[in-house]
Amino acid sequence: MKLRAWPDSLFGRLVMILAVGMFAGQLLTSTIWFETHDNRTLEIPARLFASRLADTVRLLQHAPDATARDAIVTQLSDARYRLQWTDAPQPVQQTSLAKRTVSDLITGVIRRRLGEPIDVRLIDAELRDEEHKHKGILSLFDSRMPTGDFHVQMKLPDGRWLDAQANEGQAGMLSEPGSLVFDYLVRIYLLRFVAICVLAFVAVRFAVQPLRDLARAADALGRNIYRPPLPVSGPLEVRSAAMSFNSMQRQLTESFAGRARFLTAVSHDLRSPLTRLRLRVEMLPDPQWRDRLRGDLDDMEAMVRATLDAVQGIEVTEARHEIDLDSMLEGLAEDAREAGHAVTVEGRAARPVAGYPRNLKRCLQNLLDNAIRYGGEASIHVVDDGRAVRVAIRDNGPGIPDETMLARAFEPYFRGNAGRADGTGASGGTGLGLTIAQSIAATHGGTLTLRNRTAGGLEAELVLPRDV
Repeated sequence: MKLRAWPDSLFGRLVMILAVGMFAGQLLTSTIWFETHDNRTLEIPARLFASRLADTVRLLQHAPDATARDAIVTQLSDARYRLQWTDAPQPVQQTSLAKRTVSDLITGVIRRRLGEPIDVRLIDAELRDEEHKHKGILSLFDSRMPTGDFHVQMKLPDGRWLDAQANEGQAGMLSEPGSLVFDYLVRIYLLRFVAICVLAFVAVRFAVQPLRDLARAADALGRNIYRPPLPVSGPLEVRSAAMSFNSMQRQLTESFAGRARFLTAVSHDLRSPLTRLRLRVEMLPDPQWRDRLRGDLDDMEAMVRATLDAVQGIEVTEARHEIDLDSMLEGLAEDAREAGHAVTVEGRAARPVAGYPRNLKRCLQNLLDNAIRYGGEASIHVVDDGRAVRVAIRDNGPGIPDETMLARAFEPYFRGNAGRADGTGASGGTGLGLTIAQSIAATHGGTLTLRNRTAGGLEAELVLPRDV
């Protein structure tokens, strides 16, 4: 089975669009999570640095003169805490939200410790791993005790600018990179992705349900044009489609009703001229011509009746019911036996089948009549596999050896070769029986196929699915 990257169904496409869109949005907003953890990891070093810097400023404020202040700066400086005077502050570049948070934290601590406002400018702040390498956010995942690098410039009360650079640790606190990875991948992505998929499945299934109802109604319309109208519910677009569908159904119903009325009128109107022709035929002096014209008139009347019968036979004008197929077949077989024909029934349906009783009986009657007409007798075989019921009606007649004619047997007014009709001396009929039977089979969502039997004769197999 070939996997499709883009689903074929509307349901699958909407689910994919929602899931991918939400997941992409999560990826874009994941920087918030990183900045939150970055800020939390930088918080302790920033507080330590700010407290140390506040103590330094307090010492410098109590120094008697500039020489003493220079000495304090020199004495306090070391490899992890470097102090120097600067003539002018560096310009502060546009910083990220994390750095602005750290800047506010450091400024707040210093001002609270000193008890007075002071101009503090954060030049830079970032994390280092345990190897003292700058890895940015990755330091959260590969170091148990990342440290913070800070660069601050501040203006002292005497107007001089002090430049301070420091590297502060976590005051002995350890972080677990594994737990951070688990928290990031599982809690933020996996759980949310699963929740998004579940929500998308439920929401999309609810949203497309009216469309599925519309598709089922369209499929059922092909089998029964007189089915109840589709309920008008759901979103505006679906309601509009349902109303259009119901309008189309009404138009089709009226069209078929008009066609039936037209054919009925034609049949009625033809009877008068046919009756006059019969009277005139009887007045002909030549008996041979009278017989020929009688036969032609009989054929014309039979054709008119068959055409009207065909139109009425394939129309569904009753509700769908559960049909006892076994009883129906036995009744048809018994009627045939009473008429002097040998008909047997083998096999049974496991349970009733859903369908239209009058139409289904017409279909089976036509198939049985064909088998009796061309074979003199018939056998009915029923097989029920749980998914469908197969009814095979077999005869012992000449069959239809020509495969081309076998394929055309369902065409209206088409009759098999003369050999099949003459095998029993019976009339070949009007050629509408199989056409009607096939239409009724399609109305039930089933199929009707013909095949020549190996032992001779023809088999007509009607398949009625149960899930329609």
